[in-house]
Amino acid sequence: METVVRIEGLEKTYDGGFQALKSVDLDILRGEIFALLGPNGAGKTTLIGIVCGLVNPSGGRVTVGGHDILRDFRKARSQIGLVPQELATDAFETVWRVVNFSRGLFGKPRNHAYIEKLLKDLSLWDKKDEQLQALSGGMKRRVMIAKALSHEPSILFLDEPTAGVDVELRRDMWELVRGLRANGVTIILTTHYIEEAEDMADRIGVINQGEIIVVDEKAALMEKLGRKELRLQLDQALPGVPDTLDGYAIELSEDGFELVYSFDIRQEHTGVAELLRRLSEQNIEFRDLQMRQSSLEDIFVSLVRGR
Repeated sequence: METVVRIEGLEKTYDGGFQALKSVDLDILRGEIFALLGPNGAGKTTLIGIVCGLVNPSGGRVTVGGHDILRDFRKARSQIGLVPQELATDAFETVWRVVNFSRGLFGKPRNHAYIEKLLKDLSLWDKKDEQLQALSGGMKRRVMIAKALSHEPSILFLDEPTAGVDVELRRDMWELVRGLRANGVTIILTTHYIEEAEDMADRIGVINQGEIIVVDEKAALMEKLGRKELRLQLDQALPGVPDTLDGYAIELSEDGFELVYSFDIRQEHTGVAELLRRLSEQNIEFRDLQMRQSSLEDIFVSLVRGR
């Protein structure tokens, strides 16, 4: 697939010496949904800000559709729509005027039919003549999305787009995102709702302390870094993990009533049968057995903790 955003050796050091980005290399492919995950302060918003021309880089290079964001800013930026975390709106303007004005900022001719469809898709049509100051927080978030899409960008950045919004907006927004992707729009999103990334993304990138620590297709990431857990609910509490289970990646719950065995799902021999045999030999009986596979959230937590 064609690379639409190319980031090479990107660095950002703020006044005071804090290094937010450390030689970041990343390619975003045309037409994909790419989820960038990371804890607070990892560098996600700084990275997006640089690509969108809001933050000056300290080093490195970024191209958007082949256009350098510094040397050819207008052509690069015209391809990008951005939904930022912050709700920055013109309080006394109407929804219709704000979205149309945003389209005009990018030199696009008027297209009332397109703006009407956009507002209807975001359930804003009945609010089109209301001032933004009269809208709820969720409705203002919808207006931010409409502004980002007003000039028909081919690349859309969503920086924590569903943080603090209602379930209905989250549902509407993801339906809209899927429709945009179906029409060839590239989506880059950051989110604290990791289940959204697991559901929506084609590829996942994890950033921590200003460095990209992994980038891979979602399915490949789950397969390579995923693990399974075998949870055994015991009939009687154990004071500790029996010596006969040394060598197993096994933990005992605080109350002593549950053994948790973790193993790599790619292993040909998981060791489960041998573990159950050893428990039987020790007369350790269990009343329930559950198998659980790692979620993307489990993998994310293990990565940022350095495991």
